[in-house]
Formats: sequence, structure tokens, C-alpha cells
Amino acid sequence: MWFSSYKFILASSSPRRQQLLKDLGLDFTLEIKEVEEVYPDALKGHQITDYLSDLKSKPFENTLRKNEIVITSDTIVWVNDQALGKPKSYEDAIDMLCMLSGTSHKVITSVCLTGSDFKKIFHDTVTVYFKKLSKQEMEYYVTTFKPFDKAGSYGIQEWIGKIGITKIEGSYFTVMGLPVHKLYKELQNL
Repeated sequence: MWFSSYKFILASSSPRRQQLLKDLGLDFTLEIKEVEEVYPDALKGHQITDYLSDLKSKPFENTLRKNEIVITSDTIVWVNDQALGKPKSYEDAIDMLCMLSGTSHKVITSVCLTGSDFKKIFHDTVTVYFKKLSKQEMEYYVTTFKPFDKAGSYGIQEWIGKIGITKIEGSYFTVMGLPVHKLYKELQNL
């Protein structure tokens, strides 16, 4: 492919992001460096995901060769003017699903492309609508699917997405954690 002269490094343990990059036809290696995902309280919406995707790229700066590009990403659920990240417990997951039940929210995913001499950060925002979820549906989902690695406590591609999401406005893949259409466009512009 036209960008085969680059060596891509994905800095994400998300199996969904890994699969989406494979589906895009991108050859990459995995290299995960632990970063404490903390951001300033004043940040809102995409400012949070832009900041965190950039933060995840920092350990790679000054170590990349000329043809290497590291891809970092972050996703949040934005509802009631607050960010929902990954749930810390069963109770936290249920609380998040209660907040999302019967309403709409935004899913924001940012991507940071970092090379030896450049950095490009971009994001995509999607509106997701949930039906009113019953207590039994939420409990079944959290117990069975254990969505503790997912922002907002849910995966659109899982059972809860199939039975609970009534509409989305934007890219399905952004909700999964990678705006593939925007990533492809940015890679074309390299």
C-alpha cells in the first residue's frame, strides 16, 4: 500500500483498535508504555481525549526513527457535561449505564499520530441514543460482558449495543474506539 514505507506502532492494548487497524490493512507492531491517564479538570469534551492521546505519545518522543509513526488514541463518553471513562467496579458500571439509559450522549475519540519530526492530533464525535434499559438488562450485561475496559461501561458491538442503542449519528467505529475514516484520511496526507 502507499504508506508501506512507514513502520507503524500502535500504543494501545485495546483489542478493538488492533482489529480495526488490521481491517484497514495497516501493518503495525504493538508497543504499550504505561501512562497515568490524568488530565486537568478544566478540560471539556474533545480537549480531554486530545490531551490524553497526546499524553500517551510522550514516552515515544525522541526515540522514533525517521520512518516510524506511533498511533495513540483515547475515547470518552460525554454526558451531562462530564466525562465517563472506564468503570472502576461493578457498581460504577451500573451507575454509568443508569446515566446513559433513556437518553443520548456523545462518544469522543481522539487519535495522535507522532513521527520523529511531526505530531498530528484529530478527533471525531458521535451522538449515541439508548433506549430505557431495565435493571435486569444492565445487571446481565455487566455480569456477563464485564465492560471494565470500555469508556462509559459499554461496547456498541456487544449485546448491550444490539438491544439498547436505538440510533447513532456518526461513525460506528469511532464509538468502538477508532475513527478509521479520519485515520485513513490523515495517513493519505502523510
